[in-house]
Amino acid sequence: MAGGNARVMRCTPEDVFATLADGWLYPVWVVGAARMRAVSPEWPERGSTLHHSVGLWPVLIDDSTEIVSWSPPRRIRLRAKAGPFGRAVVVIDVREHGDGCVVRMGEEPVAGAGRLLPRLIWAPLLRARNRETLRRLGFLAEGRRRERDAGEQTAREEVPATAPSPAGSQASADVAAATDAAADAGAPPAREAASAAAGGADSADAAGAAGSADSADTAEAADRSA
Repeated sequence: MAGGNARVMRCTPEDVFATLADGWLYPVWVVGAARMRAVSPEWPERGSTLHHSVGLWPVLIDDSTEIVSWSPPRRIRLRAKAGPFGRAVVVIDVREHGDGCVVRMGEEPVAGAGRLLPRLIWAPLLRARNRETLRRLGFLAEGRRRERDAGEQTAREEVPATAPSPAGSQASADVAAATDAAADAGAPPAREAASAAAGGADSADAAGAAGSADSADTAEAADRSA
């Protein structure tokens, strides 16, 4: 397929497909994907869909990617949409190689603006983008192998507990500096703070909370002046 790239990864094909099977990781390894909006409950079954956005904030386009075929640990074929840029077919092929694997990725525009451009233009662009895409995919898949080899859990079902320890001296200094800067700039208006604290409450409740906050600020100011 056109726009082909290959990368040797120090992990198993199963590690690669375990990464691909987590739809919420899509923007982490796909260059150009900015955020995830939804993942089909059936993912990664054939016909299931990822709903994502492409572009750079604040200019984002909501679109989707659908699985056309899912054959772990060998191959996945996707149909990706990118708004006015059209549609493309993406194939990722994985083969064992020594104690790791070789991952090949091909992409070809099939409709839209990308299809109208000459191959001499879009093919080098796709190769450059997918070189970085494979690099990111490799970091994730190889990280899974390192965790497994170290006997660590890769799929955490709950937030892991951590031992209390002080932050680094520079980090602590930065936090202190940021706190001082926020204090110098003044506290946020009471009405805004109350609105944030309401967290989606009814407008009447938010207004009441803001009024209470205003009253508290007035009383505190009176106490300071007394």
